Parts: sequence; structure tokens; C-alpha cells
Amino acid sequence: MFYKRDNSFVFKYGKKNYDKAIEAAGLCKNFVLDKDEDELITSTKKNSCYNCLFRRWCSESFICMKKGMYES
Repeated sequence: MFYKRDNSFVFKYGKKNYDKAIEAAGLCKNFVLDKDEDELITSTKKNSCYNCLFRRWCSESFICMKKGMYES
């Protein structure tokens, strides 16, 4: 669900693929809901990478900050 760019892992489905972001969060052991409500993108009824504390937006998608810590 991610591709490696330099030392970062970028979500390969962009900023609007809500189903894939929910699927990826369901597989992630490091998901933490962002506490800043202004940063939440989708409903909090299901975990979504778009709402994760460890995502950082980039021009085409987001970078998972935790994934890079545990995978090469």
C-alpha cells in the first residue's frame, strides 16, 4: 500500500482513496488517531491512515512516519 521514496514510505493511493486508507490502517499496528480535530479528514468510526497522528502530507499523498521506522 506504500512505496519507498528515499527513506520515506508514501501511500500509493493518493489523498482521496478512503477505502484503501481504512484498509491500510486496519493492517497497521502503529495507528494512533490524531488528537487535533482540525487535522481529521474522515469519520472516526473506522481507523483511517488519513486521520493518523503519524501521517505527514506531501504533494501527491502522505508519508507514514512510523512505517519507515520499522521497515526497510
